[in-house]
Amino acid sequence: MSGDAHLVVVDMQRVFADADSAWATPGYASASAGVRRLLPAFRGRTVFTRFVAPARPEGAWAPYYRNWPDQLRPADDPIWDLTPEFAGGDAPVVTATTFGKWGSDLAAATSGADRLIVTGVSTDCCVLSTALAAADAGRFVVVPEDACAGLSEADHRRALEAMALYAPLITISSVDAVLSMMEA
Repeated sequence: MSGDAHLVVVDMQRVFADADSAWATPGYASASAGVRRLLPAFRGRTVFTRFVAPARPEGAWAPYYRNWPDQLRPADDPIWDLTPEFAGGDAPVVTATTFGKWGSDLAAATSGADRLIVTGVSTDCCVLSTALAAADAGRFVVVPEDACAGLSEADHRRALEAMALYAPLITISSVDAVLSMMEA
């Protein structure tokens, strides 16, 4: 794997880590452990993303947030903070009100990278949406399945299977395999 690969850490935030949150991701701790193993290999080439609610939901987001009114909080609400193990570093943070984080901000933050290692939560929502859009934009995407978590193990697997259909644009891998490729 080329040395210009970038690690994209999708939405490792309190809202998804907190077991009492309506949006809790059950495998968050496992995904976090996988991401933490990858971080040293991507020093200076890591980008975090944050999901935040829009100030005023429009279009299809309006009925979505009617189902989740308690999540309509301002972007500076602590629920949207990265969890402590990921907060406070010097890596850029791309914030978006959409599931998919691929766009001009993430493209700029990963400029020069031909390959993105996409990790985080949830596999079946924000990771999937980000990976597909990045691949569609011409980036090779690697998704280490043990550095992601879905809303359930079945949802996690289905999302991985869907992304695998995009080979060779998207490759499903593991943390160990990514770290081995980085050493090669």
